[in-house]
Amino acid sequence: MGSADAGETGEERERLEPWLTDASLAVAVTLVISLVIAADSESSPLPGVAWAIGFGALLLLRRRLPLAVLAVTVFGIFAYYALDLPPIGMVLPAVGALYSTAEVRRTSWAVLGAAVLIAVSTFYRFNDLDPRAHLTGFGFVTELALAAAAIALGSVVRLARETRAQSARIAALTSAEESRAAEARMHAERVRIARDLHDTIGHTLSVASLHTSVAAEAVDSDDRAAALERVRGATSEALRQLRRTVRVLREESAGETDPGPASALGLASISSVIEAARAAGLNVTIDLDVDPGRLPRAVDAAAFRIVQESVTNVLRHSGANAAHVSAHVRVDELIVRINDDGHGGSAGPQPGAGIRGMRERAGLLGGRLGVGPSDEGFTVTAHLPIDVEEET
Repeated sequence: MGSADAGETGEERERLEPWLTDASLAVAVTLVISLVIAADSESSPLPGVAWAIGFGALLLLRRRLPLAVLAVTVFGIFAYYALDLPPIGMVLPAVGALYSTAEVRRTSWAVLGAAVLIAVSTFYRFNDLDPRAHLTGFGFVTELALAAAAIALGSVVRLARETRAQSARIAALTSAEESRAAEARMHAERVRIARDLHDTIGHTLSVASLHTSVAAEAVDSDDRAAALERVRGATSEALRQLRRTVRVLREESAGETDPGPASALGLASISSVIEAARAAGLNVTIDLDVDPGRLPRAVDAAAFRIVQESVTNVLRHSGANAAHVSAHVRVDELIVRINDDGHGGSAGPQPGAGIRGMRERAGLLGGRLGVGPSDEGFTVTAHLPIDVEEET
């Protein structure tokens, strides 16, 4: 309720401010002209004051009819002097009209009006027989300066208003762009978390499912106990990885942009994936010709997740008996390859979530991922640039 009242008050103030400004300008022009008339008049100043009120009243229309106000003011000044009323200067009554015309981006018309007034004034003063009306350098410069000041002030006010409006537009565009960037970062973060959770939970559940099946079919109690122990180990490892992910998210929320190498899994931790796959009955060989400590953290983590997801897919979909994992550096990229002797998974036009996630990981680093049948069975190959700039 309070905010609505405040909004209505703000709108009323915006509507009233232009009228108050125009009324103030009209009153000021009327008073100045009236004072000049009263100071120099030897007869009744009332006719001149009436004209002063008329010059001031015209300014109430300056926003809607700026050129008309200027034209009427100029001709009104000529009519004023034609009636032989007390002198008030040629430019003084037109100051408000000149200012208003320049304020609404009609500067050329304001300059033309001032030039007409000064030219007419100069012409008649040269030909006036009254010595008091003769043109003087001081009077000419004063009227010229008064006209220039009115036009310049109107132009400055207009430019200041346009600058404020432009600044407001820029601020609005900047705010909108920042909002879109924040939404994009949030979306990217959600996708990253979804990939991590998919890889972690998917791998663990695949291993646990296999060992649960073994336990269900085992006749020997020792075999059943061993299978259940492997299930427990796999689920415990999944919980550790989930806690690690949550810890990283909390550190990032607290403003810590560099949680440290230990916060992300890498190729140095690949043995946990390999051992779990071997325990599930898959004969896995490994050839890591790379020092994980010399890899950028993002590349190291992506390589680990690609290996983890590939091994998980082998266990779940391929029906393979053996797999080979290799990683080596060639020039400026890390090449990770996983071969198996199975029939492969979904690598067609609409691959599964696991393959999409691996492609996204490689693409985010500027790399690429290839999947498809090979002479051995099925191959996943990732090319990851190793000159990736680390976020700071």
